[in-house]
Amino acid sequence: MNFLTRTPVLWTLFVLQFVIFFGFRYFQDAIGGTYLDFISSGKQAHEVLAAMSDAQREMHFRVTVFLDTAYPLVYGGFLAGMAMRFFGSLGKAAALPAFGTIIVDLTENTVQALALSGRADVLDAKEWLTPLKFGLFFLAAVIALVALGIAIVNMFRKRAVRH
Repeated sequence: MNFLTRTPVLWTLFVLQFVIFFGFRYFQDAIGGTYLDFISSGKQAHEVLAAMSDAQREMHFRVTVFLDTAYPLVYGGFLAGMAMRFFGSLGKAAALPAFGTIIVDLTENTVQALALSGRADVLDAKEWLTPLKFGLFFLAAVIALVALGIAIVNMFRKRAVRH
């Protein structure tokens, strides 16, 4: 776990978040414009899936399996690393929402990949998976912002001690 708290790892994860995010933007037209990740209604997810062409479904499947498998690992690792690094003895507890987000996001991706590939239709699970994913993500993001505030305060304290 300490691996995630190292400065080069945090910076790498921070940058990779944006690289992957722009990857999603690059493929957005190829999947028909709407990613299933942002739909929390099972009914609406079924409608979007039904409206996709075979090529769009195949591209969405590939983006889900490759980019959207990497994305929660990257952003979740970053958010968890920030919490663990700057919350001291509470770091592991503060990182739990980030780790939870990774698990829920990967579960949601599995549900979507199964539907996109035609293997199984469990899109109704998005009714609770997607809101849970976003809730955990926003909680982890707030914790990371507080961690950033702690880091800034610590930086100024160290400078003040040196002078």
